[in-house]
Amino acid sequence: MPGSTAPPDDEEPRDALEKASAERHVDSARGDEPADAVPASAPSTPPSQAQAPAAGPGPAPAGPQGHAPRSTWDYPAPQHTPLLHDLRAGTPAPVRTATLCSVLATGLLSMLLGDGLALNLLIVAIPATLAAYFAARTAGRRPRPWSLTWAVGGLLLLIVPALRDAGWPSFLAIVASLALASLALHGCRTWPGVLLSPLGIFDAVFTSLGWGWRGVRERASGARGAAPVLRAVAVAAVLLLVFGALFAGADAAFADLLGDLMPDASLSGSPWRVLLLIVGVICALAAAHTAAAPLRWDRLVVKPGRARGRLEWALPLIVLNVLFAAFNAVQLAVLFGGYDAVLDKTGLSYSDYARQGFWQLLLATLLTLIVIVFALRWAPRGGARDRTLVRAVLGTLCALTLVVVASAVRRMDMYVEAYGLTRLRISVVAIELWLGVIILLIMAAGVWGARWLPRGVAASAAAGVLAFGLVSPDALIAERNVQRFEQTGKFDLDYTRQLSADAVPALDKLPEPQRSCALRRIADGLGTDPGPWYATSLGESRARRIIDERPPSVDPGVCGEPSVDPPSYPYN
Repeated sequence: MPGSTAPPDDEEPRDALEKASAERHVDSARGDEPADAVPASAPSTPPSQAQAPAAGPGPAPAGPQGHAPRSTWDYPAPQHTPLLHDLRAGTPAPVRTATLCSVLATGLLSMLLGDGLALNLLIVAIPATLAAYFAARTAGRRPRPWSLTWAVGGLLLLIVPALRDAGWPSFLAIVASLALASLALHGCRTWPGVLLSPLGIFDAVFTSLGWGWRGVRERASGARGAAPVLRAVAVAAVLLLVFGALFAGADAAFADLLGDLMPDASLSGSPWRVLLLIVGVICALAAAHTAAAPLRWDRLVVKPGRARGRLEWALPLIVLNVLFAAFNAVQLAVLFGGYDAVLDKTGLSYSDYARQGFWQLLLATLLTLIVIVFALRWAPRGGARDRTLVRAVLGTLCALTLVVVASAVRRMDMYVEAYGLTRLRISVVAIELWLGVIILLIMAAGVWGARWLPRGVAASAAAGVLAFGLVSPDALIAERNVQRFEQTGKFDLDYTRQLSADAVPALDKLPEPQRSCALRRIADGLGTDPGPWYATSLGESRARRIIDERPPSVDPGVCGEPSVDPPSYPYN
């Protein structure tokens, strides 16, 4: 009618929608179109034109060339929605000057990483953390207790490379630090969020470049107010350069101090340092952009599985509990009855019995966790009785699994007593202990609720990596093997030579010629010229001091003799 206002496309009158739905169900019952079809009218067609009049009696008019009339129904057109569209928090707030300064400081300090990885990692991480904090504060995000916990934990993990010379615990600490940083930036609480949050930083790498460039242009357009600050910085730099050169020329000790504090600025390493500068700026910008507008990974919802009946769900788990109970009963009998009877009956040696059992028990622990995950997904959810059944069955399974964890750790201890400690053996024991911690967390979640469980598991993993690095695995391996040498006279020299400088204090306790033979290769690896203070770990500094005080004194030809034990490899 003239003067009437037609409703928009997404607000079609309710009676028209009901009429179209009724017509569609009738036609679908006749088999004229697929059940999931929708009206084939274009989106821009008004509702009054989109609805065809009801068909009257008589045959339908034929289409062109005698074909059947074209149906008014068709499959819906695919909607091309960006993959991360629903997860984005929106446009980030403009970049503050403090954020840009922190990003620039991160890039400049990143050039220190070209000399090695030690304390400089923590030095670089501090301005990057400040950049993320300033960006989040500008966007109105307040730090929450868990976010502060992740941030502090990530910085603590970077202490490991500053303390340890060994590369493998430092690598684990760096990876764990990046994971905690992603959790601090996103503030996730669910399983998808905890697992996928590191991907948000990679997504921000590209979007943050334009965001940062806009901030630089805005500051450049208003550079008139920043001119006093720039002049002050330039004057301070000139004063430091002039008087620093004068004092360095007047006193050799002060010149050495400046040489230790200042990084190497030789032209040979300039391209590499420029690359580190660019990478540092990009990473700091990405962290700041993520803090200002993080991806909301918690919006991803994993639907629970179809609830099973009580008998269908509980019977397999009860059978598994009976099997676990029988195995644990045998383990307790062996523990109190002694290993001699078992070894005589099986015909295995002491070490073979320990080695054969550990790997199977480790795999059993992993499979049990997988079983618990799927059991919770398909658990009955009918009421209080179902919740009690789930807690009883899975709680019993977790308790029995803890006994399996203890048995696995005991078997590895037996194997270490027979053959010594290695990197692989201490690593798998650490993993087994962490799996035991996860089982304890699952049991606690069954009592107090599972909302905190994803963050609890992540925190336990980070704490385990930090403890693993602080313990100094290479030093622990050397101490254990030195004790074994004092007790049995057996020493695996080939393996000990492949340890890092963290093992030097323990190996220094060996008598000659074992001490010199064990330290010679480590001393050769350290070289004669120490690196800068910020790229030298505490373990390396301590090893250099010990070797300088008592250098290896035995002729290398003496160290070429075969070791007492069969040779092994660094990760066996």
